[in-house]
Amino acid sequence: MYTRRVDRWSRRQFLRAAAIAGSSAAFGLQSNVHGAEAPPETTRLRLHKTSSLCNASLYVAEELLRAEGFTEIQYFGNQETTTGVPGARAMAAGEFDIGQNFAAPLVMALDMGIPIVLLGGIHVGCFELFASDGIRSVGDLKGKTIAMPGVGSIPHTFISSIATSVGIDPRKDIKWIERPYAESKSMFVDGKANAFLAFPPDGLDLRTRRIGNVILTSVLDRPWSQYFCCVVAANREFVRKNPVAAKRALRALIKANEICASDPDLAVRAYMKQGFKPNPDFAHQAIKELPFGRWRDYNPEETVRFYALRLREAEMVKNSPQKIIAQGTDWRIWNELKKELKA
Repeated sequence: MYTRRVDRWSRRQFLRAAAIAGSSAAFGLQSNVHGAEAPPETTRLRLHKTSSLCNASLYVAEELLRAEGFTEIQYFGNQETTTGVPGARAMAAGEFDIGQNFAAPLVMALDMGIPIVLLGGIHVGCFELFASDGIRSVGDLKGKTIAMPGVGSIPHTFISSIATSVGIDPRKDIKWIERPYAESKSMFVDGKANAFLAFPPDGLDLRTRRIGNVILTSVLDRPWSQYFCCVVAANREFVRKNPVAAKRALRALIKANEICASDPDLAVRAYMKQGFKPNPDFAHQAIKELPFGRWRDYNPEETVRFYALRLREAEMVKNSPQKIIAQGTDWRIWNELKKELKA
């Protein structure tokens, strides 16, 4: 497992972000609510590490988390180990405390009884489903080969949910090839797979190189564009023991998401500081294309219900949406922050 302590931003970078986000009070550096709030029960916070550029806000959040009272901030893992159902398992096992993950595999994890809790919505769409020439719609994927990291991964759950919506049984009608994300992309580029779900900035890379065609984008295409993509989840026991820390962490993640919308350059720098090495031009353009800062416009509970229904149709979850919501979500902090941040 990868683990390291991240370098702190310069004071100038942080103050610039604060200025862009608004006044220092709006940014959360000065607040009567903060003054009335107890300090976090723990000053250590472990978050997950993922190469998808839509999670740049995780890294922008570092200095915001310090302002919330966390002094030891660590990022763990990689794209395969910290996202999808595997990421939910790692979180439940205590490998990290809180993070952002696609709603569909989180629904699957809750259905399995994995002890995590969903706290709020954070990010809207970012996926682009690419298909080889001749495939023009999701319905054309029947009988085709799709490369993806594994069962329960983000590509597997998302493509399964959209396939079910057009009458394709993802268990029988799609030929899945399990490969790491980067290798899945290479297989698609080399013509060894018919479809590939791209995370930013890989979608922009494929579009620029005119490889395949986009048959669905979760940013624009309904109904997927009407729901959150990423939801903030946490280890259930961590939240039980550290409710103030959980609220402070969620506040920082939300504000970081808004900074990504107002300062794409800062977001790219924070992302690349983690050791990721995308094409800088692609990274900047992808950040600008992503719908950051729109967390106020969507409903996390409706998101969970939507994916629970889709995955139940695919026989990938057993419990009803309402049971999953009742047992695995807690929106109280999110609702408090919506009021506090004048949503």
